Amino acid sequence: MLTNAPKGTKDVLPKESYKWQYVENEFAKICDLYGFGEIRTPVFEHTDLFVRGVGDTTDIVNKEMYTFNDMGNRSITLKPEGTSPAVRAFIEHKQYAEIQPTKYYYNTPCFRYEKPQSGRLRAFHQFGIEVFGTDDMMADAEVIALANDFLHKMQIKDVELRINSVGCPKCRSLHREALKDFLAPRYDNLCETCKTRYEKNPMRILDCKSPVCKELVAEAPLMIDYLCDDCKNAFEELKQNLDAMEIEFTVDPKIVRGLDYYTKTAFEFVTTSLGAQGTICGGGRYDHLIEEIGGPPIPGVGFGLGIERLLMLMEYCNTEIKEPDAIEAFIVYIGDESKKYSLGLLNKLRKEGIKAEMDTLARNVKGQFKYAGRIGAKYTLVIGDDEIATGELSIKEMATSEQTKINADRLIEFLKSKKEQ
Repeated sequence: MLTNAPKGTKDVLPKESYKWQYVENEFAKICDLYGFGEIRTPVFEHTDLFVRGVGDTTDIVNKEMYTFNDMGNRSITLKPEGTSPAVRAFIEHKQYAEIQPTKYYYNTPCFRYEKPQSGRLRAFHQFGIEVFGTDDMMADAEVIALANDFLHKMQIKDVELRINSVGCPKCRSLHREALKDFLAPRYDNLCETCKTRYEKNPMRILDCKSPVCKELVAEAPLMIDYLCDDCKNAFEELKQNLDAMEIEFTVDPKIVRGLDYYTKTAFEFVTTSLGAQGTICGGGRYDHLIEEIGGPPIPGVGFGLGIERLLMLMEYCNTEIKEPDAIEAFIVYIGDESKKYSLGLLNKLRKEGIKAEMDTLARNVKGQFKYAGRIGAKYTLVIGDDEIATGELSIKEMATSEQTKINADRLIEFLKSKKEQ
């Protein structure tokens, strides 16, 4: 057991980690392009942050959080999502007193206790962005545009943007009553989780994955038909903004998202690339979350995107990710004196930005050449007493077996010129 990772977790080895580095770097680049700055929050937070922020009617809070008491008997939770910690940091550091809007992005580990599935783990990683301080639908469109640009950059195919409005507390109360009236005669057939949701947050029943509940709510009243004038106008403005940015979308009135804090805009990027519909990225507006957590009444909007699922989709879509450069020079040494000389040369090569290696297992010369071939070295250098005495090095191109004599003083220049070709 000690040598097995816990269920729902996964190691990322060097043969895969370069792909992670690629998507992380590209996400950071596009966020910088859009004027977002990186925020890093702790891996764990006070449990109340997620109960108040995510909502006590969500599956995350009810079933999935990794919660424990620390040595001071404080209830601590490994963060299940990235928005609430970003909001907490915004409030704690009084960022609301700075020029608005505030624009954050993050790349963070998250933890949820749920059944492990393809692309869905208990310990996973999430990209996200948050915009605080504006209720203008331009911000919503910008958030969607960033996600859209990033997914296209990652070459994800068959992607569709779906948008909806989940209203505000004013118009949602009317929909709530209509939905409860609709569900009342169907209550006994709801799953146990949805029976709990019926009183606390009946809209969440529309998001239930149970086939039975899905069928029961197929003809349920839709929030979009109960929007107040303010929410209706905001939704129309969002659609106009997306049209102006030439971003295609479909209105899907059944999108409600899985977190309680959403208001007005809700959106998902959905793909059928894996044969079945799946959400790659989702987000929306949360105009009361900052106030709910303990800050001033400041609106916000953002999205979250699972990195593991993204990488799985990229592999399916044959996204091209450049593999790390091979070792450019492998030094084969003969004897103790050449070993010392080779160590000095190795250090010089690396300082000049040339990827170089030499043997650390005391292999013989034949074994060193074999090892150089196995790790894909482009060139091998043989260093012995004669090479040290004359300063003339023998360099071999492994792909062609072509050998060249070169003065040690010109070695770095030679390797750099080959690197640039």
